Amino acid sequence: MTRITDQLNFGPGLDVAARSSASISKLQTPENQDNLLLIDANGRAVLLRDQTPQTTQLPDWPQGHVRLAVLDGMGGHGHGRQAAEAVATGLLRIPACASLEELSTRLDQLHRDLQARFARPDDHDTFRRPGTTLTLLEIPPGREPMLYHAGDSRLYEITPQTVKPLTADHVPATAFAMHGLLDEQEWWQQVHGEHRAQISQAYILGNAFANPQVLDDGLLPLDATNLPPFLHHLADRRAVTVRADATYLLATDGFWSCAHPQPWIERWPALLAQSDAGHALDALFSDYAHNPPPQLHIDNLSAIVIRFTPPKTTGNVDETALPTAPIPSHF
Repeated sequence: MTRITDQLNFGPGLDVAARSSASISKLQTPENQDNLLLIDANGRAVLLRDQTPQTTQLPDWPQGHVRLAVLDGMGGHGHGRQAAEAVATGLLRIPACASLEELSTRLDQLHRDLQARFARPDDHDTFRRPGTTLTLLEIPPGREPMLYHAGDSRLYEITPQTVKPLTADHVPATAFAMHGLLDEQEWWQQVHGEHRAQISQAYILGNAFANPQVLDDGLLPLDATNLPPFLHHLADRRAVTVRADATYLLATDGFWSCAHPQPWIERWPALLAQSDAGHALDALFSDYAHNPPPQLHIDNLSAIVIRFTPPKTTGNVDETALPTAPIPSHF
């Protein structure tokens, strides 16, 4: 299998593998509107241009700093692939960020710049402008990853026992929960228990959280000030405490775009229990191709598998998990 990370070096503390595919269908090969951006510990970067991996060397990139992102261009809008590619290219121009505030400020500015670039004179309060999801991890050396999330791509934490989402989808169900119209079980069923091809916020596109009929230009960060209590631990912009015994998956929604995603996702702990990130990634794509979930919606597939390996010079690692959600895991 082709991994676009084969020529990258993420340093001794990270094991990373990534791949993007237009689809798994042998009968239907749509345009790949997904993209990936990976910058390794030496400043070597890879992304998709015209659906093909391209590498570049970034000058003055700090040694050991890593950036990982998945993007899913809005398939229902014009120029979805171009939007995702423009964001991935823009991420190359953002310097390594040392704080969550700096990361958020720079990514919000890129959103505004690209929104202006893709704007049309007749694009007032409509959904014509293109958009893309963006779920990104900024990893300074020796520090916790910083998350920036917009859209419905996801970050998962996978242990031998559980699969836990670390992001909240920006979809109508989340907007309803923010307004007190859905409880936790109802939200979980709509977001993780079934397939709904709708989105309430995306990079470049803007957000429709206040009114689904009106598109606001800005991005609305979801956090404890506007999320219901059962989603407070899934703020969009935060430091993520990682575990040495877990596998982390950054992925676009092609991996769970089916009528009943839970049985498929329940396979991941056993499936990704491989010797390294590369073999875990291969197992994920291979199983999806040979044992696809029933009632699958053909979609692009992009994934980054990440493992945080303990330093070899010490015998102790921080294995503190993220705060546990108020209800038991659904998987």
